[in-house]
Amino acid sequence: MRAILIASAAALTIAAAAVTPAVAIDDVLAFNRLNVPRDQWLPPAKIAEKLGEQGYKVTEIESDDGAYEVEMVDKNGVRIETHVHPATAELLHGYDD
Repeated sequence: MRAILIASAAALTIAAAAVTPAVAIDDVLAFNRLNVPRDQWLPPAKIAEKLGEQGYKVTEIESDDGAYEVEMVDKNGVRIETHVHPATAELLHGYDD
């Protein structure tokens, strides 16, 4: 009887361990990917314009992992590399961390 209980507990532990990483990976992928359809993306020139209105001078924009990766300089001359939402130009602090 004891052997059956130990075997059952071991089987449950293995099954739980097998399921847990898949859930964690799905959560990470959902966080990292915005899933904005490409036809809804603003053109890079519009992103630069919107960021310029906020006081940034954009030096480079490229597509990266479902968002725009932008290199820019703020009004104090500080260089910034961040991700920007492709449809709204919202800064995505910590998007690719």
